[in-house]
Amino acid sequence: MHPMKLKSQEASSLASPCSYHVFLSFRGEDTRKTFTDHLYTALDQAGFLTFRDDDGIERGEYIKSELEKAIRESRISIIVFSKNYASSTWCPEELVMILKRKTLGDVVLPVFYDVDPSEVRKQIGSFKEAFTRYEEKLKSETVELAKEKLKDKVGTWRAALKEVAAVAGMNLQNQVDE
Repeated sequence: MHPMKLKSQEASSLASPCSYHVFLSFRGEDTRKTFTDHLYTALDQAGFLTFRDDDGIERGEYIKSELEKAIRESRISIIVFSKNYASSTWCPEELVMILKRKTLGDVVLPVFYDVDPSEVRKQIGSFKEAFTRYEEKLKSETVELAKEKLKDKVGTWRAALKEVAAVAGMNLQNQVDE
């Protein structure tokens, strides 16, 4: 069993299956070796079993299904928004999965790390740049079915960003990260 998972008797004592207390969603390039690593360590030292993709997915597993499972089996999701969060399609995909769990009562805590919540909500700055690239890809798609599928995804991602940016979270602008 993965060392970060709950023992089976602990998991069965909860209302629904729970392998983790916390799911961390973050853009690896931006915060993996800095803020997110510090947050992960603090959660671990406080006794929270925390999933992060760099050690929570076994080699050879399908990433999307493992992420869905980890989100489903967590009760709290912490989303670390950073400048390049939206530049990876994985991050908005995770966000959509997380927000589906929120409707079931899971806790969602956004952390705005060196990005203003309004940039996420209004999709300006680096978020606008990422979505402009997605929309350019839409224009270049030649297969109509693929074009519609991507258009639906981009619309879903935009709505998810607006929704979560409206949730009270932590705004960590201009913080020194040591």
